[in-house]
Amino acid sequence: MIAQRLLAITQLGADWVLWLLIALSFVSVAIMVERALFFASRRLAAADEVARRLLAGDLVGAVAAVEGRRGMEAEVVRAAVEQAPRGPDSVEEVVAAQVERARLDYERRLAFLGTLGNNAPFLGLFGTVLGIIRAFADLAAHPGAGGAATVMAGISEALVATAVGLFVALPAVVMFNLYTRWLRRSTQRSAVLGHAVVAWLKRRG
Repeated sequence: MIAQRLLAITQLGADWVLWLLIALSFVSVAIMVERALFFASRRLAAADEVARRLLAGDLVGAVAAVEGRRGMEAEVVRAAVEQAPRGPDSVEEVVAAQVERARLDYERRLAFLGTLGNNAPFLGLFGTVLGIIRAFADLAAHPGAGGAATVMAGISEALVATAVGLFVALPAVVMFNLYTRWLRRSTQRSAVLGHAVVAWLKRRG
């Protein structure tokens, strides 16, 4: 029973794998666009200026600079200033908690891009193997010169699955690395802003 089902799957060839890869590519493109809009809308361009304000003790000015802004850095500034009256230790804890909470939003759907980038080539290779198996099955059913031509055509079509798998994987890997780097920089800038408040509080004594 199992052998018969496996044989039936191999007879399908690489077509269904190609359609699956195409569907996954559309999903990955949608995620790339959504994440690009997400990261761009939460970028704090004036992070250095806000850090200077915090180091100088201008907490009100720093909060005003991030008013209406979304993103990890802005949330860290608001949380740190709110906790400033409770001392530097409290600020450090709140900043760390705020960063970890914000990371969940930033990392959303990135796992899909990473998984697709790592496994799409193998999925394409799987389609190629299925296509080659089907091509040799056709040769066994139609021996002779005509069968050989059918096999070569089948192998050529099967190799397309590997090419499509690589084509789907490369953009996913590139964008996953880009967004991961973007997240790491946002986390570092948020830590700098939090440390600026802590430094001012400790300097003030």
